[in-house]
Amino acid sequence: MSRREDYEAKTEKLLLPIAEANGVSVYDVEYVKEGSDYYLRAYIDKSGGVNIQDCENVSRALSDRLDEADFIPEAYILEVSSPGLGRALKKDKHLQASLGEEVEIKLFKPLEKCKEFAGILEGFDAESLTLRAGDTPITFRRQDIALVKLALKL
Repeated sequence: MSRREDYEAKTEKLLLPIAEANGVSVYDVEYVKEGSDYYLRAYIDKSGGVNIQDCENVSRALSDRLDEADFIPEAYILEVSSPGLGRALKKDKHLQASLGEEVEIKLFKPLEKCKEFAGILEGFDAESLTLRAGDTPITFRRQDIALVKLALKL
């Protein structure tokens, strides 16, 4: 397990009871470096969407728990937010919850001169992901996918 994965897993463990106590669920946790700064981001969700008060309550409680646990030696910025409408689908649980929904896929390398595809998420397994674009199913190898996210419905 990498340092990043370890920090994310430990943070999620601390976050789960905090989220439950505040009536929200944990969508994802990520630890990333952007420029010279490290960010620890916790994404929370609930039916009907989260509001600023949900984020503030969870952020304060999580900050206290992180200070107590003190397992991240680098300075970092803690952010707690909603995953948003066009949320990234990083984990199998995200894909499972989005079956039948319209998604957008970005590939690392072009497939038939195209790197971006959109369609209905029909299925997935450990190796692949299948979209239906019109009448045509398209299957992508998961290792070729840079990003999967919900399509924004405007």
